Amino acid sequence: MSKPNATEVKAFLLGLQQRICEGLERLDGKAEFIADSWTREEGGGGTSRVMTDGEVFEQAGVNFSHVTGAAMPASATAHRPELAGRSFEAMGVSLVIHPKNPYIPTTHANVRFFIAEKEGADPVWWFGGGFDLTPYYPFEEDVVQWHQTAQQICQPFGEEVYPKYKKWCDEYFFLPHRNETRGVGGLFFDDLNQQGFDTSFAFMQAVGNGFLDAYAPIVERRKDCEYGERERDFQLYRRGRYVEFNLVYDRGTLFGLQTGGRTESILMSMPPLVRWQYAYVPEAGSPEAKLYDEFLHPREWLVS
Repeated sequence: MSKPNATEVKAFLLGLQQRICEGLERLDGKAEFIADSWTREEGGGGTSRVMTDGEVFEQAGVNFSHVTGAAMPASATAHRPELAGRSFEAMGVSLVIHPKNPYIPTTHANVRFFIAEKEGADPVWWFGGGFDLTPYYPFEEDVVQWHQTAQQICQPFGEEVYPKYKKWCDEYFFLPHRNETRGVGGLFFDDLNQQGFDTSFAFMQAVGNGFLDAYAPIVERRKDCEYGERERDFQLYRRGRYVEFNLVYDRGTLFGLQTGGRTESILMSMPPLVRWQYAYVPEAGSPEAKLYDEFLHPREWLVS
């Protein structure tokens, strides 16, 4: 079994950030990413790359971070208490895309690597990541294609991989206080190390490299759809769910804040505009109601 190679992982992540930014710039056709590098007093740093006010994307952020510390934060040891007291090294690429057109879904993706060490003990390491889709309007074609791509990414690693990580995604991106999923899911995995470094790293690479294959066709299909004030208002209202999840439940947000990460980069996932409305109920029979009734609950999208 090969030993973990953090240098190799870092090189892949930096290249992935560059490739995704280039792909999003091509999709947008107008705006470009601005890079903002930062360092962290406790160790490490990163580069945040942000696109704003594009032709297609209202805001898109693609972050790379590589941080080190003397002790794992509470967000990481809560479900892995054996890691308490270990030093750590964490690196990853995380992105969130908020499109202008309400018919284009918001999306999030990340891939990450952790290694925790203690003198006299073997290092503990794992990969995590995934991607998920948050549509505002219910296009089954888009969601099926998204999940088909996710399944194809997982296929070389075993028949059981897609159903397992699809289910985990549905369970993770769930707002208990709303009793609804944040969107239509995708893939979510964590603590991946059981099959050794090489295979685990290969899967993480496949997920990262496959993100644009899943998202770009949806953008191309929806970017020229006409919309009005009603659709825009609903988009801004539904963006509120994104804020609620990220600030209350998301482990990545908590990890970044608890490790003294750069606040601007951590909260880059927040939408540029959002609104809340008291006791909103969609009109019966409307596309908005269809989203609630048919899309915001766990569902098997790939029915043979």
